[in-house]
Amino acid sequence: MSTDNLNYSIEAVAATEGAQSARDRNRILVAGTIGTTIEWYDFFIYGLIAPLVFDRLFFPKFDQLTATMAVFATFAVGFLARPLGGLVFGHFGDRIGRKSVLLCTLLIMGLATMAIGLLPTYESVGILATAALLILRFLQGFALGGESTAAGLMAIETAPGDKRGLSAAIIQAAGPLGVVLASLAAMAMATLPEEALLSWGWRIPFIVSGILVAIGLYMRLRVEESATFRQTVRQSSHTPTVPALEAIRSHPRPILAILFAEMAQTSYFYLTAIFTLSFATRQLGVPKDVVTQAVLYANIVALIAMPIIGAWSDRIGRKRLFLAGLILAAVSIMFFYDLLATRDSAMVMGAVIVAAGLLHPLMFSTEGSYFPELFPTRVRFSGVSIGKQLGTVLGGGLAPLIATALYAATGTTLSIVCYYLVMAAAAVIALRFVRETKDEPLSN
Repeated sequence: MSTDNLNYSIEAVAATEGAQSARDRNRILVAGTIGTTIEWYDFFIYGLIAPLVFDRLFFPKFDQLTATMAVFATFAVGFLARPLGGLVFGHFGDRIGRKSVLLCTLLIMGLATMAIGLLPTYESVGILATAALLILRFLQGFALGGESTAAGLMAIETAPGDKRGLSAAIIQAAGPLGVVLASLAAMAMATLPEEALLSWGWRIPFIVSGILVAIGLYMRLRVEESATFRQTVRQSSHTPTVPALEAIRSHPRPILAILFAEMAQTSYFYLTAIFTLSFATRQLGVPKDVVTQAVLYANIVALIAMPIIGAWSDRIGRKRLFLAGLILAAVSIMFFYDLLATRDSAMVMGAVIVAAGLLHPLMFSTEGSYFPELFPTRVRFSGVSIGKQLGTVLGGGLAPLIATALYAATGTTLSIVCYYLVMAAAAVIALRFVRETKDEPLSN
């Protein structure tokens, strides 16, 4: 056999070994969607339940505004843990594979969420209850720091080149689906009498997470490792000892662009959805069920819109749609809180649905494919995680807390609007320095 024929045979075998059947791709997509839905349910059930009752259960010694800020500070702890989770799981995800990370993150998230539902309150054990809540919230964020990147990587690394945007958007849509499930649980709990809600009702949505996690683990155990990752490991002569350091050294521009883009994307959602739950009900007097229903409907709309936007990005590009989302978000935020201030149910619902259901998905659905495509496979997990998780902390994680503090200091929502406009402008500028990726093959 000639050298050329031998080389051709080796390449053909490698391609065959690296290929993933349509059945395997579909299984990975389904398992990723189910697992990510559960993770986001676990993470967001805190954000939806905590503003309603945790100020009285875990921070009863404070006045209402201070207790609300304490609840949002605890909420932010989950985000502060995400960069650490992103670094740790990114390291192992780039070195040993994506599948093992997905199993580990789901297990940590599920156990932490169940434990929150079993916690004694401040009335029973005092400050120990608050400390335990902080630790468990940290573990939730640590797990999501790996999950929020790993599932999307599995999707795009197994998808056909012209469907990466759609595949990643389906995984991203698991976020709104998780929020929908969490919203339904929160709405069901809100119908309970106040005494029942404070004594045992708030625990149920956290404890049932155990059943969901068991389903997710079963699904994920049945999937194969990403073919792209396997092929990279087989063909690469050098696996980075510390992938994060190589990503920072070799790809600083994409990391910075992702950081600023993620700050703007996440803060927009948390300012128009999570912060609104407390602000509209406590400060404006909007009925609680109006706001919770608005968040629910917004996420149902987003669930439908995201795959459509993802498929659209396969046609016209990810960067263009993300920028459109940024600009529309900046314009809409200037009117958002004025609409809430009308206290009109239809206005409030419309404002939240347009913001969180239509405008936010332009950014959230496209980032699932856009951000990973900016990096080679050997450092893809670490590179995306560094920018994304830091941006999430500085954006969404702190947004409700900062917004509450700004409103307390100024007495007006104009300061909150200006806060977001600065972040949106920074993101638009940062994205000018990175390329479009929709037509590029994934590199090793």
